[in-house]
Amino acid sequence: MLLTVVLLPTTEDGFTALNPETGTTSQGETVEETLANLREATELYVEEFPLTIAGHPLITTFELPAHA
Repeated sequence: MLLTVVLLPTTEDGFTALNPETGTTSQGETVEETLANLREATELYVEEFPLTIAGHPLITTFELPAHA
């Protein structure tokens, strides 16, 4: 099953990860650790709440004015 990950750097040294299909999140000090932690959390979630995926997500960006 191919799932999406959004990685965000934290204000400390590390990352927070989000899987939008399940809403699971995790964190770690490195990208590899963060992904491993998210994978584990998502596997546990899917065991309890099986997924039915309708298609791949569309990921894009948008801008806001600097003084919004």
